[in-house]
Amino acid sequence: MALTGRAALLAALGSLPVALLEPSWLGIAAVNSPLAVAMMCDYARAAPVRKLRFTRSGDTNVRQGELAETSLQLTNTSSRPLRALIRDAWPPSNTVPGATDAYRHRVDVPSGGTRELRTPLRPTRGGAAVAHSVTVRSYGPLGLVSRQATYPVPGRLRVLPPFHSRRLLAAKAARLRELDGRTSALGRGEGTESDSLRTYVPGDDIRSIDWRATARRSEVAVRTWRAERDRRVLIVLDTGRTSAGRVGDAPRLDAAMDAALLLAALAARAGDRVDLLAFDRELRAQVRGKPSPQLLPALVDGLASLQPHLVETDARGLAAEILRSTPSRALVVLLTTLDATPVEEGLLPVLGRLTDRHTLLMASVADPRLAEMATARGTVEKVYQAAAAHKAQAERDRTAGLLRRRGVTVVDAPPDELASALADAYLSAKAAGKL
Repeated sequence: MALTGRAALLAALGSLPVALLEPSWLGIAAVNSPLAVAMMCDYARAAPVRKLRFTRSGDTNVRQGELAETSLQLTNTSSRPLRALIRDAWPPSNTVPGATDAYRHRVDVPSGGTRELRTPLRPTRGGAAVAHSVTVRSYGPLGLVSRQATYPVPGRLRVLPPFHSRRLLAAKAARLRELDGRTSALGRGEGTESDSLRTYVPGDDIRSIDWRATARRSEVAVRTWRAERDRRVLIVLDTGRTSAGRVGDAPRLDAAMDAALLLAALAARAGDRVDLLAFDRELRAQVRGKPSPQLLPALVDGLASLQPHLVETDARGLAAEILRSTPSRALVVLLTTLDATPVEEGLLPVLGRLTDRHTLLMASVADPRLAEMATARGTVEKVYQAAAAHKAQAERDRTAGLLRRRGVTVVDAPPDELASALADAYLSAKAAGKL
């Protein structure tokens, strides 16, 4: 039983010291028997909390940052009407901005009646939002005292990756169509395939002229080219310690997953076969062998529960997993860090095993604050910050140079530019016939 502010006020008016207001009926009755009688009657008329039934329904999946709604159906099976305050205990990271009391519901439910309580949710973290319990505080008619109990009513909301870069897909697909020879802006590389013939126009590469076809017609004919299809693309997410570092308001892993989704959608449109794995010291997620129509839903489902793990990534284990899962030649896109220590001590010793068999493209999330700090001036503190930023950027550039000299294509971009830069790097590799 819990005493409310109203009970404390009545006790004060009855000359009862607040310090004596403990839930002991004998102590209260000995000092202020009228108040004790009122409280006992109020408690007796409060609906029993053990005779309530709860059922959950509503949304089970939502993209991170979007609005969802969960419903809690309450049935009062007792013989007394219920006046209660109910708290649906979802994690604070799911709070809708401006709706601070959204988890608390004041209800009046008659005996045998049912009420549906709706709670809006807007998850700001990936993974799963879990509610374990519901707390009920049932008041009597006077509101002096209450009965309270907590019910185990499990609820789970899967938070899917937001895929903000989806808006870029149309523009990247248009570039892919140009690469495929569907417009006059055509590319040619070692790995391209002959597609069709068209009339020569000024500016065309003369190496594309088909002299045999020209001899059979009255105009110069050029052969168009399209990038090869049905190549293998393996996207690898490093979920180790460095992926938990926050850039802005989100961990690096969130930007990496967003970039992976855009790349997968683009590669599927290009006719390539896309697989994905997430690894740190063990395999955390894997999507393999999905046809193009099923690829994106499977990736979103596989990434939904992915979280950074505060362990050092096992580079040897990662390389072994890549070689085991993809024995034939492929474009391996590794989304990891460019920090000097993890790369030089972990990745570089095993890099030759990967580049001997695969084409390697490495992408990393850069912190835009480094550029801001590098230009800071005016105080001693800002000068030191600028020096630290220049040193950190120089280390990243040196690490990227080490990787490029070993045949690795490196993409280093801020979170909001990483997906676009990685897609452009894939299209460039496609145009150059490096897949």
